[in-house]
Amino acid sequence: MRYLPLSETDRGEMLARIGVKHVDELFADVPKSLLLDGPVDLPRRKGELEVERILSRMSSKNVSASSVPFFVGAGAYKHHVPATVDHLIQRSEFLTSYTPYQPEIAQGTLQYLFEFQTQVAALTGMDVANASMYDGSTGTGEAVLMAHRVTKRRKAVLSGGLHPHYVDVVKTLSDMASDDVTVLPPDVMADEDILAQIDDSVSCVVVQSPDVFGNVRDLKAIADKAHQHGALLIAVFTEVVSLGLLESPGAMGADIVVGEGQSIGNALNFGGPYVGLFATQSKYVRQMPGRLCGETVDADGTRGFVLTLSTREQHIRRDKATSNICTNSGLCCLAFTIHMTLLGEAGLARLARINHANAVKLADALGAVKGVEVLNKTFFNEFTIKLSKNAAEVVEQLAAKGVLAGVPVSRLLPGANLDNLLLVASTEVNTDDDRAALAAALKEVL
Repeated sequence: MRYLPLSETDRGEMLARIGVKHVDELFADVPKSLLLDGPVDLPRRKGELEVERILSRMSSKNVSASSVPFFVGAGAYKHHVPATVDHLIQRSEFLTSYTPYQPEIAQGTLQYLFEFQTQVAALTGMDVANASMYDGSTGTGEAVLMAHRVTKRRKAVLSGGLHPHYVDVVKTLSDMASDDVTVLPPDVMADEDILAQIDDSVSCVVVQSPDVFGNVRDLKAIADKAHQHGALLIAVFTEVVSLGLLESPGAMGADIVVGEGQSIGNALNFGGPYVGLFATQSKYVRQMPGRLCGETVDADGTRGFVLTLSTREQHIRRDKATSNICTNSGLCCLAFTIHMTLLGEAGLARLARINHANAVKLADALGAVKGVEVLNKTFFNEFTIKLSKNAAEVVEQLAAKGVLAGVPVSRLLPGANLDNLLLVASTEVNTDDDRAALAAALKEVL
């Protein structure tokens, strides 16, 4: 198939029809600071073989998470994914299927979505979950918009322990709707006074646990204060395995629970695709974004599945939609469901205990290195350490030694004067040798 580009005349006619003079006007909503001032530094044209060679050279610069001791977390975690998961999701009936526009004839798809929802509701301690979102960050943005619809208020308070990427998504969506967002300063030690921010003008309070610095938080007092003022508590997580060990957000009074499900069934994949988990109380179900699959019986009394709610803009008028995100992460949530089914409740709890035990071993090993201070009082499988040198520079030096040490906080929060802080995570895949390699490398560099 030949690529037939538009001519200048074609472009001119198209721009005239929609009423703009230049194509740049179509990007007016994008901040100018994010726009490139020229073409990307790539060759203008190459043959297929040449492109393959160029991209292969570029990809060879990447260091695979499986090839070296790996302690990177900060919202994306390396866990073991059983071979069964990939084997099953690559079956053609799963891999090639798309969103069921005629749901009654897609019973297999609806059944695994129903099972997925059941698992997410049980994990989060909530009444009902949807059929997934894109990822944890966009799910958090949707949760804030949902809280605005429920409370008829337009102000969100975001904890200083919320992942900065999640904060950015909320701010972007809120800016487009002219909503009010109060973002508290970075809260490394989990000692912020978020209760003082809650009053009758607040729609929702967004708190992450374990937070971006690894601190485990008790949400009960926040939930109580929010409810006293008619606001909702949105509980966020980035490490879903933690729900196998910690008290569920629903049990602590959360109204909406949202987070990232990548850790179960989905490999890192250099950034995605991932799967957003979204759950709420039954009384708010009609304001929940996304799709909801339900169980029923047909005319013969045989068990079957249906799309109970589909209030997305694909199905109803855009101004009435609960979400403008038009698809769920179907294959990723299937992978989640297969892995979770293999684990079972006892298996998930055991996996969570192993994660925590490995992180404790790592904290002990690193805390014994001169120039390293472990800051957390509580954590699950990730924590923050303070180094005697710039963390970003240390990470580069350790990478050169074949150890991927973690994520510098300065990468997530540039300009926050937290340049010596490093986030490190230790999951079930890390060995004693891995932890010893990181401690030895840090000792040498520091």
